[in-house]
Amino acid sequence: MTAQGMNEGTDAFLIARPRLFAAAYRMLGTVSDTEDILQDAFLRWQAADKANVQDPTGYLMRITTRLCLDQLKSARVRRETYPGEWLPEPLLTEDATEQLDHDVSVALLLALETLSPLERAAYLLHDIFDSSYDDISTALNRSPEACRQLTARARRKVRELRPERPSDPEQGREITEAFFRASRTGDTEALTQLLAKDVQLISDGGGKAMAALNPINGRDKVLRLMEGIARKFANTLPKRWRFCRLNGLPAVLNQAEDGILQATSLEITNGKITQIYVTRNPDKTRHLAGALN
Repeated sequence: MTAQGMNEGTDAFLIARPRLFAAAYRMLGTVSDTEDILQDAFLRWQAADKANVQDPTGYLMRITTRLCLDQLKSARVRRETYPGEWLPEPLLTEDATEQLDHDVSVALLLALETLSPLERAAYLLHDIFDSSYDDISTALNRSPEACRQLTARARRKVRELRPERPSDPEQGREITEAFFRASRTGDTEALTQLLAKDVQLISDGGGKAMAALNPINGRDKVLRLMEGIARKFANTLPKRWRFCRLNGLPAVLNQAEDGILQATSLEITNGKITQIYVTRNPDKTRHLAGALN
């Protein structure tokens, strides 16, 4: 391949890269695996006969989808033996270039986890990235009708598991910072006002950091957990923490007292916290270290 051809191929990949990242991250739920997939896709793209490729982005999307499907086979085995609750790797979405133009909420990613790999791919390609069933058929090596059925089944499951819960961004920051301060200083009265009665807390330590092995359901149980954490750390705020947005949700990054980089994201509905996601697995938060500096 000529130098000009290599440059054109690289340019085409860079143009498609945000879309490829968005698709692979939703498929896999991990930033690190997504980056590996994109590197592999780039190498395969470099070796491809581009003279016969009319739509580079579509071609790259098919490569990426197939690589993700292969990855999901081993990922499914890892999920089955994962210690405690599994949460997707938090993705910083503060900058406009990081927002990926589509939903990357934890609720969506958890809903996608319940789908088969083929259902997940068909749903994302059609409903999120507007691919035609003919294109999806080529990517998945299934008939267009089979892809239509996969998408329909996936759509029903996602709608059941992912209720719409709009929240105000400015209110989100105020509530999130108030929650973090109250949870660390043991302000039970403030927490009671902030939490919805049916609030749920899910924490992910991956067996490498302290975390609840099962979801904590209900305001009273979450309050007891928060009171215990506040007492353990002498009702003081950590020295290093900041507000941010992760997966489109208001969140706090902090350096915990045990040295773990912790990410806490909130879903807020009608001024009340309905869902708390706490990621403490160091393998999943390592890539966010620069955001705390």
